[in-house]
Amino acid sequence: MLVDSHVNLHSERYDEDRDAVIRAALDAGVAYMLTISDKLSSTPAIKTIADAHDFIWRSIGVHPHYANDYPKLTARELIDLADDEKVVGIGECGLDFYYEHSDRALQFPVFRAHIEAARETGLPLIIHTRDADEEMQKLLMEEHGKGAFTPLLHCYTGGPALAETVLALGGYISFSGIITFKNAGDICAIAEAAPLDRIIIETDCPYLAPAPMRGRRNEPAFVTHVAAKLAEVKGVSLETIAAATSENFFRLFARAKPSGADQ
Repeated sequence: MLVDSHVNLHSERYDEDRDAVIRAALDAGVAYMLTISDKLSSTPAIKTIADAHDFIWRSIGVHPHYANDYPKLTARELIDLADDEKVVGIGECGLDFYYEHSDRALQFPVFRAHIEAARETGLPLIIHTRDADEEMQKLLMEEHGKGAFTPLLHCYTGGPALAETVLALGGYISFSGIITFKNAGDICAIAEAAPLDRIIIETDCPYLAPAPMRGRRNEPAFVTHVAAKLAEVKGVSLETIAAATSENFFRLFARAKPSGADQ
């Protein structure tokens, strides 16, 4: 059994075959999925997908690319939207200084609203960070000093210092198909060093298809390739990675309940 901890099933790239994509994931052994919010306007579409499947959960949040669209976002708004048993995480949110689709100055207060919501709800904080390691590290340490929350570095591509800081704060790191890329040595080193009980896996589909699927639309079924590469990197069996990352997912996203678990 595998869990894809970060999918974007509401993407228009699945509009013609979404149900088939979900079935293919199940057939590949991907028993559970978490479909992610990019902006609040996507909530109805995301909710429809999650509500239709007892093995798919969802998050609430605003990607830093869209921070400009939500300049007055409050933690209260996020907390109210998270009042649904299918919502198991806050995000994806964070800082993106690579594309800078939103002003840097505005990304900070929008991200802090998510942190406050995660702190108040007890739901994990799903973090997107790119080219902002130092700023992210400083902010997370500062905010954690105000009250605990659990950070998750999704689709991690940063350096070891930020990874170590998040692990020290009790957080988790998620690895995507990027670890299968030829130039991913630095990320593989972080994956190798990370404790087995603090890592999960994802596709971030429809983006970042892993080798040998590069150039294709990514799908949840392809998380099997991520798991296989992570097993290779850590020198353990695929069964060990499948069991550990699934257990870690349900520990982190505690509101999500696997089939057969006590409700």
